[in-house]
Amino acid sequence: MDLNAVTLTELRYLLALAETGHFGRAAARCFVTQPTLSVQLKKLEDNLGHQLVERGPKGAQLTPLGEQVAEHARAMFEHLQAIGDLARGIRDPLGGEFRVGLIPTLGPYLLPRLLAPLRRRFAELRLTVVEQLTATLLELLAHHDLDAALLALPVEASGIQVAPLFREPFWLLVSEKDPLARTKAVSEGDLRGKPVLLLAEGHCMREQALSVCSEAGSNPLADFRASSLETLRHLVSAGFGCTLVPALSVPRMREAGACLRPFREPVPTRDIGIAWRRTYPRPMAIQAFADFVREHLPRNLVEPLPSGGAAKV
Repeated sequence: MDLNAVTLTELRYLLALAETGHFGRAAARCFVTQPTLSVQLKKLEDNLGHQLVERGPKGAQLTPLGEQVAEHARAMFEHLQAIGDLARGIRDPLGGEFRVGLIPTLGPYLLPRLLAPLRRRFAELRLTVVEQLTATLLELLAHHDLDAALLALPVEASGIQVAPLFREPFWLLVSEKDPLARTKAVSEGDLRGKPVLLLAEGHCMREQALSVCSEAGSNPLADFRASSLETLRHLVSAGFGCTLVPALSVPRMREAGACLRPFREPVPTRDIGIAWRRTYPRPMAIQAFADFVREHLPRNLVEPLPSGGAAKV
């Protein structure tokens, strides 16, 4: 084994192959020919003394050792990127690339409040936004494909650190023909016996809504499994039932045929936090982004949360 002979180029080629699963696509990503990439990967295997890639007629698959080497290489390149970002970070903690994920019940309603001022504040920021369900975002974090994610709490995942950002009340969206549309506010008890529309499985808000339904004795409808709050909004307007919506979505939930009503105390809520890997090399970037989110929250809709607890961010 000759570790001194291993080059960054070889490791970059291995990463490209791990992410594409195909020699041709990996070569195109690295702007080299396929024979060049193959020769360099074979050289990497020879230097390490082990097979890293299983070559087949339909593509390529990394061996278990190859997967481990690729994971270490991914972390190494992330740290190399962080070295380059250090100087920028002194004057601009969010300078350079920053990849953030958001759950679908948050992204469309929070991002419009952040993007323009974020660009003005951090001129050198190269932002990438990914909208996915919680499980997928945590997987992307763990595999170094995201730097941070905004999720509904609690979040428990190995190697992931979390800090709270804000508490968001739920509102009730009902048909204008529903008797609750004539009230100023509702209670959880008002949902007893009501047909409640839910998001599809995998959405964390589905579980939160089910919890409220269980407490209230309402009737969650299994026949409708919407993939977005926008779909639920149209179903409510058409008279198929009522649903819970998060406060940040309220300004966009106005719909002919539907009414929004706040809850009386105790108000059902959800907590939103920021998650990142414990080994992430740019904690100042996490801090800067978390502070920026708290600064730009609409105080009439949500309550900022102190960063104490599991993480100081």
